[in-house]
Amino acid sequence: MSRKIKLIWDFRGPASEKTAQHHEIHLKEYIAIEKLTIEITGFEVYNEMYAIAFMVVTDENMIQVRDALKPHRGELYTV
Repeated sequence: MSRKIKLIWDFRGPASEKTAQHHEIHLKEYIAIEKLTIEITGFEVYNEMYAIAFMVVTDENMIQVRDALKPHRGELYTV
């Protein structure tokens, strides 16, 4: 079984929640266009000045997605 990696885009400032929420829409569009089998995307709000958007990928498609979408960072995904 391959590892799952959470690719993360950080957003800061008073509009961070709306920006992260909107960025998730673009992540889902990319998945549809590239016909990927990725099912986990989302956004999380940590406070009024910091939010993230994320996509969970496998080892097999991590490099493709990383090079195309330029996430700010990544971490191993655990449920």
